[in-house]
Amino acid sequence: MDVQADAQRTEIPTSAESSSDRPRRMTRTQTLTLISIASVNFSSMICYSILGPFFPNEAVKKGASQTVVGLIFGSYAVCNLIGSLIMGKYIVQIGAKFMLIAGLFVSSVCTITFGLLDRAPAGAAFITLCFIVRSIDALGFAAAMTSSFAMTAKIFPNNVATVLGSLEIFTGLGLILGPPVGGWFYHSFGYEVPFMLLGFLLLIMVPFNIYVLPSIEADPSKDSFLRLLSHVRVVLICFVIFTLSAGLGFIDATLSLFAMKTFNLSSGYVGLIMLGLSLPYCLASPLIGYFTDKYPVSRNGFTVTGGIITAAGFFLLGPAPFLHISSQLWLMIITLGLIGFSLGMTAIPTFPEIIKYAQEQGFEEGLSTLGMVSGLFGAFWSLGMFYGPIVGGLITQNLNFEWGATVQGGMTFLAAFLLMVHSFCQRRRQSAREDSQPTNESTPLLTG
Repeated sequence: MDVQADAQRTEIPTSAESSSDRPRRMTRTQTLTLISIASVNFSSMICYSILGPFFPNEAVKKGASQTVVGLIFGSYAVCNLIGSLIMGKYIVQIGAKFMLIAGLFVSSVCTITFGLLDRAPAGAAFITLCFIVRSIDALGFAAAMTSSFAMTAKIFPNNVATVLGSLEIFTGLGLILGPPVGGWFYHSFGYEVPFMLLGFLLLIMVPFNIYVLPSIEADPSKDSFLRLLSHVRVVLICFVIFTLSAGLGFIDATLSLFAMKTFNLSSGYVGLIMLGLSLPYCLASPLIGYFTDKYPVSRNGFTVTGGIITAAGFFLLGPAPFLHISSQLWLMIITLGLIGFSLGMTAIPTFPEIIKYAQEQGFEEGLSTLGMVSGLFGAFWSLGMFYGPIVGGLITQNLNFEWGATVQGGMTFLAAFLLMVHSFCQRRRQSAREDSQPTNESTPLLTG
């Protein structure tokens, strides 16, 4: 009961509290929630990322083609997209705490089950079971992530970007450690052990979060995703989110083969190169989150600038054919670091910016709106993760990696440019309104 009462105090801070609390001291509920969601992010991401080093090869041995393997990975993104929208809409009815715990439980069971699929008969049975287990796992992941984002925004209303940026360290660590840990256990103990070990790690998180997480009570809202998406600014920010995840999906699907072929590298060295993308993102995210919370007016500038730098990074990643620069390993490493840093600049401010804009447009300041924003973020991120590997892979297959990266860079630049133009037009309209206001106010006084 103490935890629940504490949660009620942190849910709706007064304006006086927001200025004095913002700084340094967190309540017990906030501290426990931060530990809980950090552990969820880390364990979920490490389970998500372990498949890369060895599953495609195992699936091919079981009769799956490269196309089918790609579709198995793609089905995860599609179900995550659908799950994010459903969970975001009904987070209040389901309950944020129950949604997160149930999502963790489903993901842990699916991870363990996936480790047993090597015992399934080769061919259609194995492929069908892979699709089913992976799709259910995606729904569990969507529930856990949608709830964790919404609870973070609810319990840390004045520091959303700072907290999300700090949590991205654990997300990044999970993504970084997943492939090498999974690969090592696979080579040492076989197919089943990585899934069993990490699945049980995720399962341990369930009782821990039952005890630690506060219950958040809220009333359902009548607002909808369609109303949220009826605002041009929200659509443009979602387009930015889509291009970022599409870029990451493209890199995941194509960079390793390109690097091995072009620079004669082993898979181990490619893994080290990929750290050049993840580490700058992990290090930049909390700093950018802190700065954009302290100066909220800077969020749009960070998003636009980061998007343009990300686009430039993709143009140099190939590099783009029209630049007439030959591929160099040192240039690729520097470019990946640039993309990683700029992804933090672009992605971290988007979530709190949508929340702020939704509340300015009359959406309720409660869990229901936070759930919708969280679901929308997750849906567009998943859409990009589905689009990036498939379309990027097709361009790379029919043209080459250089053109694939160029197209991705062009799309990222377009998203940043459109958001910049819209912000500029919005600022001019606001400025014109403010200039005309004194005249309107003085007229009745003169005529009266």
